[in-house]
Amino acid sequence: MLGQLRKMIVDLGETVGYQLPLTDERVNLNALIGRSIVLRHTGKIFCVHCGRQTKKSFSQGHCYPCFISLARCDMCIMKPEQCHFDQGTCREPEWGEAFCMQSHFVYLAKTSGVKVGITRGSQIPTRWIDQGAVQALPIFKVKSRHLSGLIEVILAKHVKDRTNWQRMLKNQVGDEDLRVVRDQLVLDCQEELAALVASYDQEAIEYLETEAVVDIHFPVAVYPEKVKSFNLDKQAEVSGKLEGIKGQYLILDTGVINIRKFSGYEVEWEA
Repeated sequence: MLGQLRKMIVDLGETVGYQLPLTDERVNLNALIGRSIVLRHTGKIFCVHCGRQTKKSFSQGHCYPCFISLARCDMCIMKPEQCHFDQGTCREPEWGEAFCMQSHFVYLAKTSGVKVGITRGSQIPTRWIDQGAVQALPIFKVKSRHLSGLIEVILAKHVKDRTNWQRMLKNQVGDEDLRVVRDQLVLDCQEELAALVASYDQEAIEYLETEAVVDIHFPVAVYPEKVKSFNLDKQAEVSGKLEGIKGQYLILDTGVINIRKFSGYEVEWEA
């Protein structure tokens, strides 16, 4: 089967369901756990936005012209507290209006220990699954991406906002109670949060005190003891027995590969 890679499509059930998009085809990955698979890069890369062929991929699948012109490739996507739309300098104001000026959630998740993060409401629980979180707990609902970033900066002084992907893939997540962590975090940040709330209208920030913890179970038969990562730019063919899927990673008995990182890469797929 020949096609261009895209981020895996996920579905939260008793166990996360995964499908691998290959242009117009979708591969049911859960059914392949325990079987040998082969990914063979043809050498071609196509921009996930405009579709043109490119020699190098930027920002998870974009050609260079799209990378330097699209607001979705700006640094403020990673650091929303620096939101260009809020500053009036967004490269695509209409896109910024639709993407950033909507409800966002600030959450805690267990990925490689407890971390704080943000996501659009429409991306729950997809965002948590993509990060490899085994548990997640929404703690604030806010009216914009910029505001969620400001809260994340406050909370990140006390809890990490990054995932150690190697520990995540080894399933080294800790046994903390997210509700206990949330309560202590809100207490520790009480003054800074109150000051932020005071500068916005009352409906801009909602504290989600009664939300339940969401448990996420990934289809993994064997977690790796050591993590070796494949890179299609350096090694065109990746093969091995599929032992599990977590986050956007395929876990093989020979190593792991981050599918999202290689969005737009044309591959031949065998199972």
